[in-house]
Amino acid sequence: MSKEKVNDELNEEMNENINSENVEREENQSGNIEVKSEVEEKITSLETEVNQYKELMLRKAAEFENYKRRTENDQLNLLKYAAESFIIKLLPTVDDLERTLTHLTEETDVTKIKEGIQLVYNKLVKTLDEQGVKKFESIGQPFNVEFHEALMQRADDSVPSHTVIDELETGYIYKDRVIRHAKVIVSED
Repeated sequence: MSKEKVNDELNEEMNENINSENVEREENQSGNIEVKSEVEEKITSLETEVNQYKELMLRKAAEFENYKRRTENDQLNLLKYAAESFIIKLLPTVDDLERTLTHLTEETDVTKIKEGIQLVYNKLVKTLDEQGVKKFESIGQPFNVEFHEALMQRADDSVPSHTVIDELETGYIYKDRVIRHAKVIVSED
């Protein structure tokens, strides 16, 4: 074989190798392009999903803040107007007192005035009792710091020492708590 033939054959073989490599490269490149486009699509869909979750999270956070604010306002209003029902129940007693004061100047019979005031007082005590406010008795009871406030001591041989012998101001209990201690005079040792 001649050199030219060998060269021609080598050239042909090289061209075929180059062509086959080019075809493979084109296939790889198109495969790479397909993979790249799939990856880009996946990235885009994930970014969209992340943005949706961010938006959802922000909405939920805003809803929670609104709920928190609304709850705080409700609690403040509850505390602010807690005594409303009690005051509504006291208003008829106030009306009775106003009527009593109006008739004081017209009425000359002290007994009727006293009866009217006693009726108003009984109505007030009944309203307080319905709300859980009760008086407690102190006279004759042993002195107890949870219920009594001793203002002074006085000698009294008819009762044991540290016994309440007089009450200057009545004590009250609201449900199960002392809301005002009775101011008392206690017997000495």
